[in-house]
Amino acid sequence: MSEDKPLIDHIYAEKQVDVQGFRFDEKVTQVFADMIRRSVPGYGLTLQMIAILAGQYAQKGTVLYDLGCSLGASTLAMRHGVGIYDCQIVGVDNSQDMLKQCQDYVDEDEASIPVQLRCENVQDTIIENASMVVLNFTLQFIPLHERESLLKRIYQGLKPGGVLVLSEKVSFDDLGKNDCLTTLHEAFKRSQGYSEMEVSQKRQALENVLLPESPQMHHQRLGQAGFANSHTWFQCFNFVSILAFK
Repeated sequence: MSEDKPLIDHIYAEKQVDVQGFRFDEKVTQVFADMIRRSVPGYGLTLQMIAILAGQYAQKGTVLYDLGCSLGASTLAMRHGVGIYDCQIVGVDNSQDMLKQCQDYVDEDEASIPVQLRCENVQDTIIENASMVVLNFTLQFIPLHERESLLKRIYQGLKPGGVLVLSEKVSFDDLGKNDCLTTLHEAFKRSQGYSEMEVSQKRQALENVLLPESPQMHHQRLGQAGFANSHTWFQCFNFVSILAFK
């Protein structure tokens, strides 16, 4: 997104007496590119595939939405993947700090597809004339009771043949499997240079903020929202990405 080297994430490197709930504030914004790269296995590949999916499913004259766009990684992936299509992209986030940095990245980018950024809750976003909607590690931060209504509104705003890309950290009903994949995920983070204390304090910060569900629950809810079918196209440990079709 920018040639400047991202700041290194040291937010949880010092012992905190009272670990506060995770927030997408200015402090997180400054290190977010490094944080998500070192915390989400397969994140870079997911972005590459979002670009490919945009090239495959974006329809001429439609809108592509990046809900929970943060710094705009998915927004720019779609922007470069769309190619010749006459369309526009709308990025939505409720963090003003994130959107300010995202706008800088969009302005620096040389692609020609127009991008509009909106500061609002994704639950309030009006989806219309859409051929592609991306929720890239966003739904997991939405209250559980609001998730189905959001997916229904996305479905209703999609044109026939439109797609939803839903990437999430997930949990599993099989406790043994869940513990195994959680352990592997934390080993991944340590391999990226995070200390045991950083892993532990980040886990505490995300508790009751990031609410994972099982892949089965996501597929069930997508069906209830109206999607004709959905496929898990990517999984690495306890992170998945699902492609749902209208």
